[in-house]
Order: sequence, then C-alpha cells, then structure tokens
Amino acid sequence: MTETQSSVKDVIPDIGGNFTLDANVIKVLPANCRVVEASSFGTSAWTRTARIIVELEDGMQKSYFLKCATEGGRTMMEGEYNSMSELFKMSPSFVPKPQAWGKFELADPITHFFLCDFVDMELKLPEPNSFCTRLAEIHQNSVSPTGKFGFNVPNCHGKILQRNEWDRSWASFFTKLLVNFLQLEVSINGPWEEYEHAFEKIISTVIPQLLEPLQAEGRTLKPSLVHGDLWEENAAINLSTGDPVVFDASAFYAHNEYELGTWRRQIIKFGRPYFNQYFRKFPQSEPVEQCDDRIRLYSLKFNLAHMIGWPGAPLVREE
Repeated sequence: MTETQSSVKDVIPDIGGNFTLDANVIKVLPANCRVVEASSFGTSAWTRTARIIVELEDGMQKSYFLKCATEGGRTMMEGEYNSMSELFKMSPSFVPKPQAWGKFELADPITHFFLCDFVDMELKLPEPNSFCTRLAEIHQNSVSPTGKFGFNVPNCHGKILQRNEWDRSWASFFTKLLVNFLQLEVSINGPWEEYEHAFEKIISTVIPQLLEPLQAEGRTLKPSLVHGDLWEENAAINLSTGDPVVFDASAFYAHNEYELGTWRRQIIKFGRPYFNQYFRKFPQSEPVEQCDDRIRLYSLKFNLAHMIGWPGAPLVREE
C-alpha cells in the first residue's frame, strides 16, 4: 500500500470489491503467509467488513474476518476484541476466534480494525436448546476478575459508548448505564417532558424496587459474562459444525438476566421457546416473582440503543 486512503469506504470498498491490505493488518496475520485475496464481505451498520484469504507456509489456506471503523473506531474495535476474547475463553466453539485489533498504518481519517477467524455461517435462528445451553454455561461458569459488575476496557453497544466501570452494586451499575443511554437518546431525538418524567420514576423508584432485592436479605448476585447485544442479527449457525455461533459482542459482567432484555423487545425473534430453554439451564434469580419485570426493565436499555442508532424510529418511544 503506497497511498493514504481517504475514508473507511476506501479502505474496504463496496460489497464484492477487492482491496490492498494495510501493512498493520498484514503484520498480525500468520508469519510468512501469502495474501491470496482481500475483498469486502457482508454488511454492517457502523463499520466496513471483509474476508481475507491467506496461504500458510504449509500450503493450506485460511480465512479471516476483518472489521474496520473510523469515528470512535478505537473504542469499538478494542472493545469488540476484548469482548470476543472473553467469550472465546469460556466457549471456543460458540464465537469466532479473535486474533487482533489495531490501527491502520496508512488511513485518513484514522482507521482501527478487529480481526478474527472467518466462520462460514448461515444467518438463521439457532435451535433453542443447544443455543441456550451454551449461553447459560457462559453465564454460570464465567468469573468477574474483580468480583464486580463491569468490564476491563471501555466498549460499545453498536457504535454507542456504554458505561461499564466496575461497581459492586448491580442496581447502581444498571442505573448509570440506563442514564447514560437515556441522556444520549434525548440529545439526539429531542426532549419530551412526559417521556423523561416516566424515566425519572423508573430510575428513582422502579430500579430500586426491582434490582436492589437481588443483593438484599442475604442474597448474593454473581456477575456473569454477557454477550451484551444478543439478537438474531448477531447469532447464526456454523455451517461446518452445525453449532450455534455468536458475534458482534459488547460484553461485560452483569446480572445474567440482563442478557435476555433484548429478547423482550417486540421486534426480536428470540421468543418464548428461548426463555423456556434458558431458564431450564439457569433458573430465575430470587425474588423469582419479579423476574419478568426485571427483564422488561432491562429491555429499556436496548430500546434506547435502537433509538440512538436509528433516530426517529417510529413507535419505539411510544412503546
């Protein structure tokens, strides 16, 4: 590569376009490999994505998936690399193996990238039992490195920077996260007094009523590693193995039921069979009678994320 590129669209062209790999991407590929092809692949709302095919020293070919972003790219790419790395440690067959993240040597504006193994997949809903078994195992077996809720590096939900500083209190952590998204959503879509007043009640009354009991009266709440954005566009079937696979994670250590919040959104296809299978593997937290209300509360964060990402989305605020 000899020229400075003008944008991420020049770094990776439209679907089907071939391009020259940046030197810093080549550096993180296997030593002495030969790049056979680098071409745009798939679609992404906030980034450009590509497939890289290399020939290894032994003559075998291997494929990698490359994602690039400009504005906010460092936090997005570093955050995704760390999110996927944590998930991969817990369930290597459930996520593509992360390889590296970094900054392009030649790109204007500054461009960051995330590289992982390429998985040939079919974008369809995984079978509920096997999918929820793997998900519940991650939630049950993961261990927060600090014993708190949060994550070790800043990361993003889509392109949205989310607050994830370590906190011993789940109610406190979720309050800060929800306020973070609410403030940004209002700044983008404009004030609405009735709407904002409703959220004030949720923050001052509903969150304490629903989340503080999880760590009261002698109860302890395990921080579980969650994918963080687990809807049907971020899950698929590995065509080589038939196993479920997930990607595009915005992970942190949370109350495990938080993961299911996005499934409560009306447009999401993870329906009742997934809830039923999940709770067979990982029973509802005490107080059990508040579980449905907790998940509905968690769904608000995902609705806010949708409205931030797609301003003016019809009916979401009204819902």
